[in-house]
Amino acid sequence: MIDAETATAIQLLYGRQSHAIDSGRADEWARTFTQDGVFDSPSYPQPAVGTAALTAFAEQFFADATAAREKRRHVITNLSVDDRQDGSLDVDCYLQIMATPRGGATRLVRFTVVHDRVVHENGSWRVAYRTVSRDDI
Repeated sequence: MIDAETATAIQLLYGRQSHAIDSGRADEWARTFTQDGVFDSPSYPQPAVGTAALTAFAEQFFADATAAREKRRHVITNLSVDDRQDGSLDVDCYLQIMATPRGGATRLVRFTVVHDRVVHENGSWRVAYRTVSRDDI
């Protein structure tokens, strides 16, 4: 069982991530991962590995939303955090990606489950490896 301070820090990490990628702050989003961090999702052709690739991924996500004239939002719920013997954490959560076109109704783009290995590095928690699974695949 993790302590309340760690639980709060993880909750804040996921909130920062969502706000950063949805607001076009790609560098900030990438820095929530370790330098060799991995983002692996079946929604994309290949995993993004390392800071440069993670930054480019987040830039493309925001650019795609902008080109579609949509606001896209990451909505994370049902966080489950378990500590591991090596001091890292396993974090599981549900992630809904919502899109709202200008003047239109909000729609669910996809519903996913996120599984992360999170490590404490340089005074803060960072995602070392993210695996995303989709309910429709």
